[in-house]
Amino acid sequence: MTNKKSYGVSLRNVVKAYDDNIVLKGIDLEIAPGSLTTLLGPSGCGKTTILRLIAGLELPTSGQLFLGDEDVSTLSASRRDVAMVFQSYALFPHMTVGENVGYGLKVQKVPASERKDRIAAALDSVGMGGFQERYIDQISGGQQQRVAVARALILEPHVMLFDEPLSNLDTKLRRQMREDIRRLQQETGITSVYVTHDQNEALSVSDAVLVMKAGEISQLGTPEELYLQPKSEFVATFMGDANIVDADLSFKNKKAFASINGYKLELISDTRGQDAGPVRLAIRPEALTMVKGESKTGICGVVTSRAYIGSGTEYVTRWKDADIFTVMPTTGDQFKLGDMVHMEISSIGVSVIMG
Repeated sequence: MTNKKSYGVSLRNVVKAYDDNIVLKGIDLEIAPGSLTTLLGPSGCGKTTILRLIAGLELPTSGQLFLGDEDVSTLSASRRDVAMVFQSYALFPHMTVGENVGYGLKVQKVPASERKDRIAAALDSVGMGGFQERYIDQISGGQQQRVAVARALILEPHVMLFDEPLSNLDTKLRRQMREDIRRLQQETGITSVYVTHDQNEALSVSDAVLVMKAGEISQLGTPEELYLQPKSEFVATFMGDANIVDADLSFKNKKAFASINGYKLELISDTRGQDAGPVRLAIRPEALTMVKGESKTGICGVVTSRAYIGSGTEYVTRWKDADIFTVMPTTGDQFKLGDMVHMEISSIGVSVIMG
């Protein structure tokens, strides 16, 4: 199953308001053809509103929305070649799996013989071959989600939308389904927009991640850029755990250095546009290595909390007036509450933030 053509999605100064409540505040966004872009942010930030605008379920208050070269700002959902996978699956319980998957083709009056072949191909693509005659209440939640994906894929849309599609699944199924969705998206080349509140999900399936806050774009970039080079404290702390500390930034021989309480660290993250002087750093927990004992320089403190999580142990160390969060592998040294430790810092996972 291949896509007939990948369309890009473009939002140009899009505003969406409900009476006096402005949900989107002039969004400018370009989604590349054939890519998977995830919209991420706290509840109420506007990510689902963008998805509904692309689908045609809502119309912008002002601004323009393009699918490919076509301005669809005022077109209804039925006039857009877009398919959507809903959080609730929205499957028909009185229909079989095959009838659910082929429903859109039936509405389009595709001949029965062609429908049968395309239904079989769509179900095979999501690992549900042979389930055509079962009813929805006869399959698991994970299988229902696969049926919902197959029902969208069979239409071979120009754009596919996913509205928190994995939120109803357990951890193991979520991991399997996100791998399947990513595989299918890459195989078909369908431009896809994916909404989730799960940071790990966003990082694992996306070509690009858009982080939103209060109806505005905080940062857009690749998963690696968002995690390793967040531009603000909000993005740093929203995209996983981050320790925010004060430091002094200096430059020498075209290299950037950060000094944290006497501990000097060369930075490999982007510092263009930054001036020497006081800055704020975001330090990922995995960039820190804990060592027993005191040190005259660096981050030194007392272990105040520990939590065993299987693959590692989470520690909180009190340093000055700050709590430093660290994750150490269970195969390495372990620490007890009250232990005095100091921490070495890797350059990978440390970035200067702007606010």
